[in-house]
Amino acid sequence: MGLRSKLGLIILLVSSLAILVLCVAVYTQAQSSRLDRTRSFADERIQSAAEIYNRTDVQGLGARLDDPDLPPQLREAVLEGKRATFKTASPNAKMWAAVGVNDGRILSIVQDYDTDDASMSALRRALILGGIGTVALVALVSVVAAGSLSRRIVAVAGTARRIAGGDLDASAAEVAGKGKDEVQSLATALDTMASSLRGQLEAERRFTADVAHDLRTPVTGLLTAAELLPPGRPSELVRDRAKVLRRLVEDLLEIARFDSGVEQADLEHVGLGAFVGSAVGRLRMQQSLAPDSVVVHRVGREEVVSTDSRRIERILANLIVNGLRHGRPPIEVTVEGRTIEVVDHGNGYPEELIAEGPRRFRSGMAERGVGHGLGLTIAAGHAKVLGAELTFGTAPGGGACARLVLPGTPDTES
Repeated sequence: MGLRSKLGLIILLVSSLAILVLCVAVYTQAQSSRLDRTRSFADERIQSAAEIYNRTDVQGLGARLDDPDLPPQLREAVLEGKRATFKTASPNAKMWAAVGVNDGRILSIVQDYDTDDASMSALRRALILGGIGTVALVALVSVVAAGSLSRRIVAVAGTARRIAGGDLDASAAEVAGKGKDEVQSLATALDTMASSLRGQLEAERRFTADVAHDLRTPVTGLLTAAELLPPGRPSELVRDRAKVLRRLVEDLLEIARFDSGVEQADLEHVGLGAFVGSAVGRLRMQQSLAPDSVVVHRVGREEVVSTDSRRIERILANLIVNGLRHGRPPIEVTVEGRTIEVVDHGNGYPEELIAEGPRRFRSGMAERGVGHGLGLTIAAGHAKVLGAELTFGTAPGGGACARLVLPGTPDTES
């Protein structure tokens, strides 16, 4: 049951209970007033009858002396010197009135007391019809009011999903409407959070770009100087670490280009299965990998796609190298239609990465090794430029599974 239905039901139940209590109170008060009027009328009659009897000894106005049917409670009250009235219980309720007269006897009158006369029946019908009408009106108003509140909350929730999807410029306060209620407070808090997150991401992007550009020149000089060192094991270690540092700077520059939004796909028609096989072969040669360390499976017919082959090869290389570094071989690459899956036989991706995607400078959990967390981030950046969907999960048989789905008509803008 949604919030709108719950709010409407709560308002309806509370209003119905209040209307029921009000109707019962009105009906009870009407019954009490009618009883008071009947008592007053009976009391006036017995007074008039007593005056007539005391003057003329005539039992007028239907009065009777020492009526054997006189209720005992009323008889006791009269013997105590009181003029009293008494109503017997239903059915066949009667209203009695009695008083002592001059000769010491008890003069009394009795009349029928109909608990369900025409006036009370009319009042009961009016209360029932009015109550039903009021409940119907309250139900309509509650649906409208709850619907308005529900729509505002749904709109704020939609904005929250847009922010979670990366649209940090979305404003929850705008869709929440005007006012100073709790929904507006929630929307304002959400906008504040998005603004803070936007600032943090912008600072992170500026830091990445600044570090990459500032390190590029000294790293290039360091690598050049390392090449001039005399042959030997120490020189090889220096050159190797300098090359690692250069690759890190190149990765940072690549991420900075993604952040700037200037990257575009250079589209061409590619036979996906054959291209993936060739790309894996080139990677084996570049990385000096064993033939059985990376295995390519082609399922179904060859699919020709319009895509940027350089970016596809970059994505594949990063996913395979990540699997070799943090998982266990063999790395299985499966091509089916427009889908490429890369599966290793290690411990799998951490749950945080599966749920939120890769983040720069986060290498995952300790059991998957160490790193700068840039390889998967770059792969995700290239996939975004291609308009492809890159997701991370766990393979059915265990291990990490990265799944790249290419679009039929890729988006050429980043």
